[in-house]
Amino acid sequence: MTTTEYLARTPQPHMPVRLLCFPFAGGGASAYARWQRELDARGASVDVLPVRLPGREGRSGEPRFTELTSLVEELDEELDEVLASPHLLYGHSMGALIAYALIRRRQERGAPLPRAALLAAYRAPHLPPPRIDSDANADADFGAGSGSGAESGAESGADFDLAHALVALGGLPEALLGHPEWLRALLPVVRDDLALCASAGSAGGPVRVPLHLFAGADDSLVRASEVTAWRRYAARGCEVRVLPGGHFFLRTHEGRLLDEVAPLVRRYGGRRTVHAAAS
Repeated sequence: MTTTEYLARTPQPHMPVRLLCFPFAGGGASAYARWQRELDARGASVDVLPVRLPGREGRSGEPRFTELTSLVEELDEELDEVLASPHLLYGHSMGALIAYALIRRRQERGAPLPRAALLAAYRAPHLPPPRIDSDANADADFGAGSGSGAESGAESGADFDLAHALVALGGLPEALLGHPEWLRALLPVVRDDLALCASAGSAGGPVRVPLHLFAGADDSLVRASEVTAWRRYAARGCEVRVLPGGHFFLRTHEGRLLDEVAPLVRRYGGRRTVHAAAS
């Protein structure tokens, strides 16, 4: 198996199915650190492979992508051998957009597709990108970031407002507000990821894999109806689940989410790999 910086470890060759997990904006592979153990405990035989994007955590010294197409082209190349085996994709918020775009690219070139895609907490592609609003009414779009040069410091008003908005959404511990040096490292990652989301536009067509959609009942950023709107992209069926919690139910209700993911892993663990006809 070819190694790649996009995975923290080499995939296990004898597992019946792989689960590649894509992070939310500002997040990294560590968001899925407990998933292997927790899914094992739920009787799901799966190789959990969190995806490591450049510019964060162990790859913090690498330039970040701010354009979705370029990232997906590299993911397709780097993960091609991994994705030749039976697999599922999970993406949370920005990760859902990345997972969908990767499926679209592989479908267009006739590459093996996932047995299913699990997409969480993100609006369907034809809808405007989500908008992060702080209590001070200073906004940050999914795409309002100023790119890799946005190193102006967490003390600036825009960074202060963005940090408070992320705390309100549950994406940032409130304690970090008292550590501007940490925010200076984190917020440029968030802004570049928001720019990447905005670069997607309103494009895309149906994908020939089943879609399993997850929404947070109390998500103030992405409504359940906006998640359900992914149905128009499901050419092989669609299921929607509304879970307790807000936008980051991945963190606050991880166990409840994994209670839903484990049966899906078991459902798709014994079927043959789907191949796309080039379109």
